[in-house]
Amino acid sequence: MAARSIWNGKLELGKTAIGIKLYAAIEDETVHFHLLHATDQERVQQHMLNPQTGEVRAGDQIRKAYEIKPGTFVLLSAAELAKLEPSPSKVIEVQRFVPAAQIEPVWYERPYYVGPVDKSPEYFALARVLGERGLAGVARWVMRKHAYHGVLRAHGDYLTLSTLRSAEEVVAAPRVAPAPRAADARELAMAEQLVSALAGEFDPSEFKDEHRERVLALVAAKAKGKTLKPPPRVRARAPKPLGAALEQSLKLVQRKPPPEKERLSA
Repeated sequence: MAARSIWNGKLELGKTAIGIKLYAAIEDETVHFHLLHATDQERVQQHMLNPQTGEVRAGDQIRKAYEIKPGTFVLLSAAELAKLEPSPSKVIEVQRFVPAAQIEPVWYERPYYVGPVDKSPEYFALARVLGERGLAGVARWVMRKHAYHGVLRAHGDYLTLSTLRSAEEVVAAPRVAPAPRAADARELAMAEQLVSALAGEFDPSEFKDEHRERVLALVAAKAKGKTLKPPPRVRARAPKPLGAALEQSLKLVQRKPPPEKERLSA
């Protein structure tokens, strides 16, 4: 079954426009819970309460407010906020192309896959050029009443689009105290050996939400009337000097048996 697009429009590059569709590149797999009464297991609801009196406030009595200084608020109505929303648009405007390496990972927020409306040669040509030249397109668009800035990049033969965080959100890197001295040849050699010993291929299948898996296992066990033994807690250890840590890590790596495939082929 083909994936369903979440947004259809045009990718605008100067005077050229390419029909595209956006597809979600990530899915929310968070474990969501319902709120039930502990005794009769009936659903309960959350209400807005006056913290001073405990009185329930109806939804039509609630207003959004911005605190301009401690204890002083400016009330904003839904109509006032609606007038500030950007005008709807079906265009992703590419403003410029920049070296992809210039955009640090801290700026990226949410990724999307960009697909062509049909077998568009212009779409696939653009993906190939961006990939070969290592370029990314800085773009802006409006989706779901929100204006976005993002980055258009090549992903194999296709394109991806990632929203960018605003300049107000990204915190400058903290100043790191300079090293008291340069690393000597022995320390550099050990670091090089450790990096080489742990070198391998990127495998995203290794990155699993272990807490989610444990929660689902607990749910499955309780549904069958069973208990589940919690995993053992790992005790934190005091940090060791870099030299000692590198030496210990190298010893552990060297003791590890070769992968199953290598043992079978040996």
